[in-house]
Amino acid sequence: MKLMETLGFFLMSLVTATSAVAAQRSLDNYPVKPVRVIVVFPPGSGTDIASRTVAQELTEAFGKQFVIDNRPGAGGMIGTEIAAQSAPDGYTLLAVSSSYTINPSVYAKVPYDPKRDLQPISLIASTPYLMIAHPSLHAKTVSDVIALARAKPGALSYAAGGVGVGSHLAGELFKAMAKVDIVMVPYKGAPQATADVVAGQVQLGFGTMPTALPLVKAGKLRALGVTSEKRTSAAPDIPAIAEFDLPQFDVQTWFGILAPAKTPAALTNRVQHAIVEAVKKERVRDRLVAQGYEIVGSTPEQFAALINKEIDKWAMVVKLARIPKM
Repeated sequence: MKLMETLGFFLMSLVTATSAVAAQRSLDNYPVKPVRVIVVFPPGSGTDIASRTVAQELTEAFGKQFVIDNRPGAGGMIGTEIAAQSAPDGYTLLAVSSSYTINPSVYAKVPYDPKRDLQPISLIASTPYLMIAHPSLHAKTVSDVIALARAKPGALSYAAGGVGVGSHLAGELFKAMAKVDIVMVPYKGAPQATADVVAGQVQLGFGTMPTALPLVKAGKLRALGVTSEKRTSAAPDIPAIAEFDLPQFDVQTWFGILAPAKTPAALTNRVQHAIVEAVKKERVRDRLVAQGYEIVGSTPEQFAALINKEIDKWAMVVKLARIPKM
């Protein structure tokens, strides 16, 4: 009997050790197949551009494809929910913007917990929004827009890349601080919103720099101001909205990569290191900076601290702008 018990214990220990070795080998060889990177906004959006740029570098660094999977909708919640419910095996990553920290304040029901269901890996970059106008609008400055909006309340409209996303809150904060009535027109993403401003369907917009700045340079849009408190190095000739008697107006969006909760740290640390190394490369920096991004790169802890801080910040902005929960 004792012999059988000893033999059983030995076999169990052997199986456990073999499983541990196999698990470690799997971590050491990661990735052994393509990695899906869920992007919560459509192709051409700021989140998409930043994540595609980094995904190309990760593909080169690891020798396996990091495949972009655009899943837009509901202010980014559709793609985020898919990622939150995915296996924590390192083969599903999530690319988000600051809307990730806005959604808890603007939606009555968020199908995931932003602090528990996903874990931060690294920031990629940040950028302010660009307040844009169709060239036909008789307003060449932010002051002109404020004067026009006050003269004709509700006559102007602005395009946003969704309900509750950063461009929406940038517009609502502007309305609250400038004391004007401008109608928000929501779209499925920044590219669609910006396209309708270009077409003249909507007079104004708050577009991401990567989406809107090339159109400004092409003369298809008029740039009125950046939403950061100070001018950005990517477009130093464009004034900050804060310069137009709106001190402390400051709205920026960031882009980063997360993974489902409980993804092994050995995997996320490898991805984090590769992201930080990627954004250091001159070709990556040149491409992103030219489109209005400020390069960041971060540790998981730094990213987590930003997420917690931003959740509190946007809650205050939503309250200030009196935005009802959807």
